[in-house]
Amino acid sequence: MRNLFIVLIISLLYIPKVVSQINCSRYYPLEEGTSFEYTSTNKKGKIESTANYMVSKVSNSANTTVAEMTINLSDKKGKEIIQSSYNITCTGSGVKIDFQSLMAGDMIKQYHEMDIDVALTGTDIELPNELSIGQELTNANVTMNISMAGMNMKTIVNTINRKVEKKENITTISGSYECFVIYSENESQVMGIKRTYPSRLWLTEGIGMVKQESYKSNGDLISTTTLTKFNK
Repeated sequence: MRNLFIVLIISLLYIPKVVSQINCSRYYPLEEGTSFEYTSTNKKGKIESTANYMVSKVSNSANTTVAEMTINLSDKKGKEIIQSSYNITCTGSGVKIDFQSLMAGDMIKQYHEMDIDVALTGTDIELPNELSIGQELTNANVTMNISMAGMNMKTIVNTINRKVEKKENITTISGSYECFVIYSENESQVMGIKRTYPSRLWLTEGIGMVKQESYKSNGDLISTTTLTKFNK
């Protein structure tokens, strides 16, 4: 279960999903019912998992839009692994993901059924409205503390060294896009063991993430996540 949490958190750090209204980022569509399907493959190109995201609810105030995103993560056989939801806030300066809201729904229910206490803390990941080559972006982190049967375990995921590297045209199964490429490093610390996974994210206007690659510390490819379906 802990490993699934790491997969979900890193996916969210790669995919800061949303939005586009008068007060929001031009990079992401924010309409109820908008859906995204992302397929993850290993270094050999074999499917490992599929993630389906949907904008399930949108509320607006004078200067803020809040969207609820639902997630269904399935394994390579199509079996559902995790179903959850989280909130995203959009203001005039950009968008933020609320990590506290991640522990709602089926995820926290599964922990409670196993008599596990869970506490989640962290900083919201941010994506500004304006991007430019060479721009440095703020870091983000999330920490999960698990208590069970007198044992305490801590999982930490930090996203650091976020930077807009370049612009690039790419083509995937879902179409051709002009993208900003954002580099970052994802540090995971589980039971004192620290690992760092560099990544690159391809981001396009009107949709959001089109592609993401994660690497070993030596630069070898680990996995690729690609937008395979988009509907609004």
